[in-house]
Amino acid sequence: MTVEISTKQIQELRSSFFKDLQTKGSSSVHPDDLERIESNDDWLRRFLLHHDSNEKEALNMLWDTVLWRKEFKTNEINESNLNMDFIKEGVFFYHGRDIDGCSLFIFKSKKHIKGQLDFEDVKRTVIYWLERLERLDKGKSVSIFFDMEGCGLSNVDMELIKYIIHVFKHYYPNFLNYIIILEMAWILNALFKVIKAMLPEKAVGKIKMVKKNDLKLYVEPDQALKCWGGNDNYVFVFESEEREVVNSLPVPNNKKVHFADGSPTTDYTNFSDKEQGDGDILKVQPASVITFIKEGGELVSTLELYNSDNQINISYKMKTTSPEKFRVRPSAGCLEPGGSATITVTLLSGFQLGGLSKDKFLVMSMPVDSTELSSQELVDLWKNASNKNISQHRLRCAQGDEIKNGSFQLELDRRSDHYVTTLL
Repeated sequence: MTVEISTKQIQELRSSFFKDLQTKGSSSVHPDDLERIESNDDWLRRFLLHHDSNEKEALNMLWDTVLWRKEFKTNEINESNLNMDFIKEGVFFYHGRDIDGCSLFIFKSKKHIKGQLDFEDVKRTVIYWLERLERLDKGKSVSIFFDMEGCGLSNVDMELIKYIIHVFKHYYPNFLNYIIILEMAWILNALFKVIKAMLPEKAVGKIKMVKKNDLKLYVEPDQALKCWGGNDNYVFVFESEEREVVNSLPVPNNKKVHFADGSPTTDYTNFSDKEQGDGDILKVQPASVITFIKEGGELVSTLELYNSDNQINISYKMKTTSPEKFRVRPSAGCLEPGGSATITVTLLSGFQLGGLSKDKFLVMSMPVDSTELSSQELVDLWKNASNKNISQHRLRCAQGDEIKNGSFQLELDRRSDHYVTTLL
């Protein structure tokens, strides 16, 4: 029986979390996860579903999840900081769907040798794929598919299997559909006992130990690989993740710059030198270059947004080519006629100043009827903005000429109003 979760229950969970946050402090949670809790009802609903509407248990899991994500640096995992040789071997990947339409997260056990790689690299690879699946299907459940055909004892990594089950159980709420174990030799029966012991009683029924002949009970032949006895002749070849792309902007050499809300995209290139935004309602200062000032242990830049119209309300949203590197607060909002907002952009720890010249930002704006929008209404507004009249203002990043002895001197691009800032 499916448990129904009401909007009231979701709001109560959200309120309980933010009440706890006053004591624990916002620094204990990654800013992206805070924004997710504030605006994403579907994510909170999953915690309640995972615990059959028990708000206390859902709240405990929510806190366990965000604390783990901050410590593990889940939001920072991307193709630039993973062991890509391991990823491209195809030990883990997703392909096809089960009979319920849920994606298959495949573990090709025969390709994995226990102890051959640093276990931290393996764990980060697992989380990379789970995060990518969450983005792909917007949090819909997935099925773990253990392809055990041809495995020997050296391929059975109990520590890894325990880890996969552990993260599904504790950090990815209501994310598991089936655990399908294909062609497991009798000598590996201990594996079944390990998995069964780790799952709550209601989840034990999700385990399906199958042979090729009966795989069709859980995966249709057209969704099953040929090596499983199905009709799909797919062979894994790694492809970089494609993220949401805002309108491609005209740049030299007919290349495109892609802006994303989440993980990084590729094919970055320089902007046109053409002055922009003269006729736009939204004015941005500085006009074309984002620069960074050292504040304590962080590198921070600020932008001023101004609604220059005296009648029209507007909403704004910021995107970047490298969202894994920056924290933008607020990343979206509304401005009344003549209203203004200060945007803070922080270079996250672990990233260097060098290479900032490759990073770009896009400030989008459009007219709205009202500025009284909730966080969720703002998310929905921009999610469905493809057919609306959107203005775009492009900025690039630059680093200072000097950051030393407590001083920071920066000369912005001479082509953009000869704007010079010196902080002593």
